[in-house]
Amino acid sequence: MNSILIVDDHSVVRAGIMYLFSQESASLEIDEAKDGNNALALLKNKAYSLVILDVNIPGTDTVGFIEYMLTVYPGTKILVFTMNSEEGYGKRFLQMGVKGFLNKESPDEEIRKAVWTVLKGNRYISNNLAQLLSAEALDRKKENPFDELSKREFEVVLQLIKGDSVSLIAETMSLHASTIGTHKANIFQKLRVHNIIQLTDLAKLYGIIA
Repeated sequence: MNSILIVDDHSVVRAGIMYLFSQESASLEIDEAKDGNNALALLKNKAYSLVILDVNIPGTDTVGFIEYMLTVYPGTKILVFTMNSEEGYGKRFLQMGVKGFLNKESPDEEIRKAVWTVLKGNRYISNNLAQLLSAEALDRKKENPFDELSKREFEVVLQLIKGDSVSLIAETMSLHASTIGTHKANIFQKLRVHNIIQLTDLAKLYGIIA
């Protein structure tokens, strides 16, 4: 039997996915977690076939969580399920090693298809994301400046544009505030921005946020 762990801070999303697969209970066992800490506690006691993960969970270092899972639980596949744009996030998370990236606005049938595709050991890329990646390759577009950031810097960006303070980001990522300050300075230098407003505008331009 395949086992799935849904990690999302919105109970309605978790309930929706569980309902969507409720008629397949004979072949699927589904658990839920509201944040990264809750998920890690469950992962320590049970081997999951698939983790369906939102990337905007308050108090959760998403990049760190994914890296930890890929290292400690390499047999568990990850499907990112988020409201964030495929253009801004899809390529980066697939490069990290997740097996699929899906927008929460996807129809039920596509969600089913994505879950079963990943459970069977294949990578799932939506038609929209496939077209974006293909267009990027064919047109040889100028690299997205956010691609120049390290994984840690990108995670800091995600939290900065949410309005989190340096001290809160440091607490979430279990790092010193001075380290986050250094990351922030490097981010501003690489992206050639001078403040959070400019950073947010650039993030909107490249589809990091809507």
